[in-house]
Order: sequence, then structure tokens, then C-alpha cells
Amino acid sequence: MLALCTALAGLLLLLPLLGNLLFPYWWQDLATSLSIVHKGYRCLRRLQCRPPLTLLDTFLEKVQSHPEKALLLFGEQVYTYRDIDRRSSQAARVLRDGVGLREGDSVAVFLLNIPAYLWVWLGLAKIGCAMACLNTNIRANSLLHSLGACGATVLLTTPDLKAAIEDILPSLQQKGLRVFYLSAESPTTGVEPLQGQIDAASEEPIPVAFRANVTSKSTALYIYTSGTTGLPKAAIITHLKLCNMVTMLYISGVTAKDVIYTPLPLYHSAALLVGLGGCLEVGATCILRPKFSVSQFWDDCRRYHVSVIQYVGEVMRYLCNAPKRENEREHQVRLAVGNGLRVEVWKEFLQRFGPIRICEFYGATEGNTGFVNYTGKIGAVGRVNFVHKMLAPFEFIQYNVERDEPVRDERGCCIRVPPGEAGLLVVKITKSAPFHGYAGNRQKSEKKVLRDVMKKGDLYFNSGDLLMVDHEGFIYFQDRVGDTFRWKGENVATTEVETTLAAVQFIQEVNVYGVPVPGHEGKIGMAAIRLKEGMVFDGEKLYTHGKDFLPNYAIPRFVRLQDALEVTGTFKQCKGQLVKEGFNPALIKDPLFFLDESEKRFVSMSPQIYSSILDMKLKL
Repeated sequence: MLALCTALAGLLLLLPLLGNLLFPYWWQDLATSLSIVHKGYRCLRRLQCRPPLTLLDTFLEKVQSHPEKALLLFGEQVYTYRDIDRRSSQAARVLRDGVGLREGDSVAVFLLNIPAYLWVWLGLAKIGCAMACLNTNIRANSLLHSLGACGATVLLTTPDLKAAIEDILPSLQQKGLRVFYLSAESPTTGVEPLQGQIDAASEEPIPVAFRANVTSKSTALYIYTSGTTGLPKAAIITHLKLCNMVTMLYISGVTAKDVIYTPLPLYHSAALLVGLGGCLEVGATCILRPKFSVSQFWDDCRRYHVSVIQYVGEVMRYLCNAPKRENEREHQVRLAVGNGLRVEVWKEFLQRFGPIRICEFYGATEGNTGFVNYTGKIGAVGRVNFVHKMLAPFEFIQYNVERDEPVRDERGCCIRVPPGEAGLLVVKITKSAPFHGYAGNRQKSEKKVLRDVMKKGDLYFNSGDLLMVDHEGFIYFQDRVGDTFRWKGENVATTEVETTLAAVQFIQEVNVYGVPVPGHEGKIGMAAIRLKEGMVFDGEKLYTHGKDFLPNYAIPRFVRLQDALEVTGTFKQCKGQLVKEGFNPALIKDPLFFLDESEKRFVSMSPQIYSSILDMKLKL
């Protein structure tokens, strides 16, 4: 008996060691799963209260618990939790009593990264209004379309964006959409300034009755995404979805003691929801930058005692490409949270800037699930675990990139890919993992839904992304499918660019696609063009047209002239071969052109220009 007891005791001592050898990520999987379940349950329980407890209520609880704690730092400006609460109450009163907004209205904000973004957001939440976050790079038709998609009746902006507003103001006035500047004075006739009224308004709490009908299914925000086709689409963010999205920092290990550095644009979900919203969720402090700066990044981190940084892949590459400094490891950053980080940049970043834990995540703003790499495995965007699959069942299925559609079996259902093979990520649409689609565009919402995926009658969200799972259960992003590519941290919808370029006088047909460039994240824009009969290519006109009507990141940097553009049997443009061929003048016999910023026109692509791009001597 003694021998048996001794043997059992020895076995119990060995079990943890054997577990670590056979299942090295078991504890991390368990801890993260419990964290997700805990936050998910808490979110549901709070939203089931009457009235429901939303992210706004979480913020108000933080105001009560630590009113004098710094919530937002912007340059030399410091705003405490109480400051933001009072400022948002002032804004709420003016927007309700002065502007006439009521619960359920949609308000568009066209703002740069400024503190007003936060107090306007919270102020609108206090009166039950949804906020539509417009990309500050869009202009003209894209801007008008975005405003129409969310059904906004009011647009809030600042004189910094005066030119863009004045360009469309007659159209807005014709539609009855009112525009206000968050400034003391207005330089534009027909646009009223609100700042004086806000400064004079009462700071007293806003009655809950002003948002009495808000539920978990009510729209909290509209975040715009290029998606796979066409003009920007307004992804619907309900209060339930918002509650889940802001937990990313918590799941990554961020606490109230942390200081989070956010240099990303607030019109994107990464900065607004993961960053700023995440700070509200955990009660942390956020450092907001007007825009990303390589030269000031680490100086800011030291100045503000930053412990957590937000990134997209481009940010990390820019930091790694910057000249080395003696003090670049002198900082308190312990964690980086973001997405789009390439393996080679990941390794270089850690080697150069020290042992910072990197939490890479994957997710689409409009999607119904996401992944997070909580183990630090270089290159992975997450891990497969049973809890995640139970809450949001997902699959990786075979996809024909050339035909731009899933591969189906004899039953008409999709086919799972084995580990190690890239497949299209699809997520089952369920009550616990809903897909809310895009505002004002049922057709485009429908295009993101796949039917009969695993069995007849089921519905899955089509991510439009190819991912791969290895034999250890780690998930790796491979590529985007369809008509979208990513450049400079922005999604570029090729159909929108094609529509814009097609208006140029000498263009008969145009096919826009993204091509990889060594040393750069994502893909850069390239356009294959067929000229109108009897007309010649004008590089100066094309350059001017692109600058006038497209965001800078969406303008193709390379142009290829072709006698005919290849299409499929269903008249879809073929992009696969064009992407493979790239922009090498030694391999391509068609005329090639390069966008030369110094010349302000497209110039003939030469071997010298090509070499300068490969050697990273030419800025793209």
C-alpha cells in the first residue's frame, strides 16, 4: 500500500511536467478562455438589466471610483475622468436642446484625433444617439455616400476640414443635413459654431430618461470599412458588439494601472474601440496622438511613462526603419497590441526595442468573431480552442481565388481545409455570434453571407480572408481575397478606385489590384488600363485626377497599359496573373508607368526606378 501511495504521489508530481511537455499552451488557453467567458457573461448580464448597463455606464462607474484620475492626455492637455464626464454632459445638452437631437438619431463626426472625439462620443451616448465615424481622408462623392449610408441628420466637424466640407456643403444643405463646427467661430457661411454654447452649458449629469429605450441591439456606432467592393460601408456596431470589442485590452492583460499610447486614427475601430474604449473598460489612461510620428514615438513613451502601445503593421515597420538611437531601449513599454505585423518585422522589433510582449489580433469591424495571439507565438494571429469554437463556430474552407468563390462538393456544401493549408475563414451566424451587416445597404450585407456551408440551410459570415491553422492550433493570416487590399494601414476597395479612374478622358477600361513590394507591409495599388481608341496616355492628367478624387493611400502607384483586359466567363476582371507579374519592367513587355511625386505625374518605369524601389531608396 505504501509503495502504491508513493507511486501515485510521484505521478501527481509528474503530471504538471508531462502536461507542459504534451500541451505547452494548456494553461494559457485555459486562462484566456476563462477571461473571455467571464467578460462575455458580465457583458450579457449588464445589458439585460433594465435599463441596460452599456459602456457609458462602465465609464460613469469609473468616474465615481476615481474621478481625478487622468483619462486622456493630448500634448500638454490633461483630462480626468470627471473632466470628460462633465464635458460630455455639456455637449449632450447642447446637442439635445440646441441642435434638437433625440434618442435614436444618427450623428456623423468628421474629426481628426482630438479630445473632442471622446466627449462627443460619450455625449451622444448620454442622449441615446448613434455616432458615425467618418474617415477624414475621404472627399466628395465618398463623403456624401458615407453620410447617406448612416442616415445622419447632423454632421460635427472642425475648421481643420473646412475645404472638404465646403466642397459638399450645397449638397448637404439640399438634403437637409445640418453641419456644425466644434469651434468658437465659423469660417464658413451656413455652418454654425457650437463651442461657445458647449462651454456655457450645464455640467450636471444627463437624465437616464434621455436614453430610456436603448437596448443591447440598439446601434451605438457606425464604423466605416472599404470591405470587398465599392464605396465605404457603414458597419453597424450594436451596444452588445461594442461591449465585446472593448474587452480586447482586458483579454490582453491590460489593467487600470496601465498607460496606453494610441497614435492610430480614431475613425477606425482599432483606436476608438480597442484603444480608447478599452481604456474606459478597464479604467486606464490613454495617450492620444494627433497622428503617428516615428521621430516622437519613443520620446512620447518615455515622457508619458507608457506601458502599452497600439500598432498596425506599418507602425512597427516604420519604427524598425528609423535610424538607431542609443536610448531606444530606455522605456517602460511592456505590451504591444495590434494587427498586421509581419514575421520579419516582429523579430526585428523585439531584437531592437527589447522584450516587449506582442499581442497580435485578427478581426473585421463588421465580423462576428476575432482571434488573439495571447501566447506571443511569432507570426500567429491567434489560437484555436474549444471555448472559442463553442461561442462562435468557425471554419476554414477551400477557396478558388481565380473564380473568387468557395469550392463546393457534390452536395453543394463547402470543404474544410486540412491543417497547414490556407482556407477562407467563415463564421457561423448565430444568436451569440450575429452579423448585423451594413447600414443602408442590404445588398452588400447579403454578399457577406454564405449559405449551405457545412449543411443545407446554415448561414456563415464570409470574412474575405485566407487564414491557415498549423498542427499546434496556431492561426496565421495569409491574404485577402476578392477586390480589397491593404496599404498604409488602410483598406483599398479596388472597385471604388476603378470607378474614379474610369472618369479620366483617355481611359476605356481599368482594372485595379494590389501588388506586394519588398520591405513594405500590405500591397500597393497598381492599375491595368486600356486606352480609348486613338487616345494616348497622359501621366500628368491621371496624377491630377487621382489627387483630386482619391485618398492618397488609394491612388495606384503603378500603371500598366494593355491592349485588352482579361475577364472570366462571367465577365469578372482577372487579377491573379497581374498580381503575380507585379511591376518588373524586365519581365513585362507592356508599357509601365510610375507615380513620381516630385514630377507630379506618372513617368515611364525604368530599371533604375525599379531597383531604387527594391533597395528602398525611393519612398512609396
